[in-house]
Amino acid sequence: MGHVEIPETDISGPVGLRGAPRPRTAASRNRTAALEQLWRAPTAQRDPAERVPARRKPVHRASVGALTDVLALAGPAWLLLHLGEQPRPWLAAAVAGLLWTGLRGVRGRYADPVRAEPGGAFGALGDWLVLLGVLAVLHAAAGGSVDPATAVVAVAPGLLAATAVEGLRTGRRGRAVRKVLLVGEAAGLDRAAELLNSRTDHAYQLVAAIPVGPGLPGFENLQVPGRLASSPADDDVTTVLGGAYAHDADLVLVAPGPQLTGDRLRRLGWGLHDAGVALCVASELSGIAAGRVRPVTAAGLTLLHIAPPLRGGPQGVLKAALDRGGALFGLLVLAPLLLAVALCVRFSSRGPVFHRQVRQGQHNRPFTMWKFRTMVADAEARKEQLSEDNEVDGPLFKMRQDPRVTPVGRTLRRTSIDELPQLFNVLLGQMSLVGPRPPLPEEASRYDEREGRRLAVKPGLTGLWQVSGRSDLSWQETVSLDLWYVDNWSVATDMGLLARTVRAVTDGRGAY
Repeated sequence: MGHVEIPETDISGPVGLRGAPRPRTAASRNRTAALEQLWRAPTAQRDPAERVPARRKPVHRASVGALTDVLALAGPAWLLLHLGEQPRPWLAAAVAGLLWTGLRGVRGRYADPVRAEPGGAFGALGDWLVLLGVLAVLHAAAGGSVDPATAVVAVAPGLLAATAVEGLRTGRRGRAVRKVLLVGEAAGLDRAAELLNSRTDHAYQLVAAIPVGPGLPGFENLQVPGRLASSPADDDVTTVLGGAYAHDADLVLVAPGPQLTGDRLRRLGWGLHDAGVALCVASELSGIAAGRVRPVTAAGLTLLHIAPPLRGGPQGVLKAALDRGGALFGLLVLAPLLLAVALCVRFSSRGPVFHRQVRQGQHNRPFTMWKFRTMVADAEARKEQLSEDNEVDGPLFKMRQDPRVTPVGRTLRRTSIDELPQLFNVLLGQMSLVGPRPPLPEEASRYDEREGRRLAVKPGLTGLWQVSGRSDLSWQETVSLDLWYVDNWSVATDMGLLARTVRAVTDGRGAY
């Protein structure tokens, strides 16, 4: 059934001077009944006494993933141990395969792809290293006679297979894997729809919406197959299921509000789960990684405990060690390249090799940041003349065709090689390998409270901004990405961003 639009009609009849309602006419009562019938109209024609059929559930992907992992590790392990004439190869391969599958299951690698956050190559590598540790402990405790080097080689195919599967899974993340039917009041629908449609790095595809109450969603292209009344009604479940079936949605996303909460939401969940349709409830929380949220129940309430952002502890110590070690290693390995670039900059245009600039670091402390010079010597003096040509909103200044950039500098900017001297800043502890970009003092002076939170961590050589489009992003998009990192960073996140930086630099998109 298509969307029925109810006009703004007074169905209560005229009101007297003292507020007492006048008797309604028969026509008025008929109009009211007609509107109520439209209001409660189901989304699909059906026999009211007929029970809505349950949708056939798809094959569970967890069993397929577990079977793939156990066979990919145990099979080659048995073959290599057998060829290496190791004792009882079948037993060793079976134990290793079961441990591998159990470990991956405990770490959530077989979870629902919508809710899971696969670790990609780094996640599989971490699982594999833990497996080696467990096998080493078992080997020492049982006094096994399997050669350790042979054992490591035997379980290596399991890592390769898991890495390939995770890579394919991560590569599909930009495509929707869940068709979503939104249910909620107009304001909640608009907020959820706007957020879901503004990004593509998630697994939800919005297909339709069922508003609750008289309001209508603000999105013009959003299909509205029906609506729920302002108060609980007997056809709440059948209306939502009719909309889900009509648009082939396998997930109902509810935006709770005053008209859809408590017992009404629970009864809707009963009906959806009995029919085999998944239910998800939107939260007002935003910008918080799933790993920081822990659901608990108390006195019949469902509570969400939010872990505070990391600011120190073991991960902070490890991050500092990786920063210093990575910067030192990078400077030693890249020394020939740095020398060659320095010579090109020196002899291609007049001016110094390096561009030193005061930036604001963690807790708004100033420091001197180093870069290869990519502009003419008097670039800062000419900036005021170009202020009207700024192509970026907010406090930043960016131009795609900045006349101050030298030919060599344009190449350095596209490849981000001009940023490499900041490895010295990382080595000195003023910056991190991963973090928000450090702002200029005049930019930081214009920050509001929200933007100022970017300075709660050390600025970075790379970060979410760099791997998500760089200068092609608006200022507010940049701030949102930086704030997400500030509140949700971890060493694993840093490693993933460093890996993505290589692809971003190769692409060169947004670098100017």
